[in-house]
Amino acid sequence: MKVAAVGISPDLPLKLKQFDEQQGLGFPLLSDPDRQTAQAYGAWGEKTLYGKKTWGIIRSSFLLDEKGKIAGAWVKVSPKDTVPKALEALEGKL
Repeated sequence: MKVAAVGISPDLPLKLKQFDEQQGLGFPLLSDPDRQTAQAYGAWGEKTLYGKKTWGIIRSSFLLDEKGKIAGAWVKVSPKDTVPKALEALEGKL
């Protein structure tokens, strides 16, 4: 099974490039400035930050199969849990 990681953010390409250079992610970051992709996956919405309701990205991770169907989804996932949860799901599919 081949696996590819891709990040999607509403940030513009230049900002994503700078972020990737700082973090050394090693996978592509795609720009979604109109948030259409985030909205389609339910990763854009109202959230509470320090008691204040705002609209923004709801940190999420999705595992898509070879046909583009969602094989796993983690909403409000912490950065440190993103990779372990994806690897655990992949191990169950191998």
